[in-house]
Amino acid sequence: MRLPVLVFDIETLTDRKSGAHLYDLDLPEADVDAALAKLRRQEAGSDFQRLPLHEIVCISGLWLNEKGQMKLFSFSQEQYTEREILQKFLSIFDKRYPTLVSWNGSQFDLPVILYRAMYHGLSAPSLFDQGEIDNQKRYNNYQNRYHQRHVDLMDVMAMFNGRNFQKLDDIAHLLGFPGKRGLPGYHIPKYVAEGQWLELTSYCEGDVLNTWLVFLRWVLLKGLISPQDHHSWIQQTIHYLQSQPQHTEFLQVWCQNSQHTAFTALDFSPDKN
Repeated sequence: MRLPVLVFDIETLTDRKSGAHLYDLDLPEADVDAALAKLRRQEAGSDFQRLPLHEIVCISGLWLNEKGQMKLFSFSQEQYTEREILQKFLSIFDKRYPTLVSWNGSQFDLPVILYRAMYHGLSAPSLFDQGEIDNQKRYNNYQNRYHQRHVDLMDVMAMFNGRNFQKLDDIAHLLGFPGKRGLPGYHIPKYVAEGQWLELTSYCEGDVLNTWLVFLRWVLLKGLISPQDHHSWIQQTIHYLQSQPQHTEFLQVWCQNSQHTAFTALDFSPDKN
């Protein structure tokens, strides 16, 4: 496993201002959401908005440095504008060149980041260069589906076949991890409207943690780490989360779910810790 590693996830809302401009809607702000949703259903048969109209309200990540030390972080609109969130996230790639890990990042997170960075007039060659600036990135960049600089777990685990795509929540549960922890539905608009920023960042970080745990199982499958290394990473993750009060529930649900598979049950076995 090549360090440093950055596991990331984003949370978004529909950008009413951009949507009203795009569709030339002259409506009260309170009515724009419903109008955009109706237009989208007519276009695509779904409320899921076009990628450029996803305003980023939070980016969360798990950073593992060259020494294997881990740190969770979140940039949210509690403290930053969308432009500032993007600037802080993109600046990571100016300083480091991590292995990027996501779930559905190739089809959603990175394209949204690209569109929103362009919307705000930002430059991010360290993330989006494909060899035009650094010739080495022709052969190993963050955009190429088959390179390993960005590992989109949903894509690689489906063997790059869209018919095999799975939900992170389902795979996390299957492997004995917490998943969404019994939280059905899409809560982001409520969290933002009510200023529940801790709930928002904990939710986004929860997806990051599930992605990290699935990634560990993936690199174990590929032989990039040994079973002993896998166990060490799992124990390090457990010990780290014990120091993160906002993820007490994540740990509790992980401990419960782990008992449903023989392999994951060892994560919390007294004989193994």
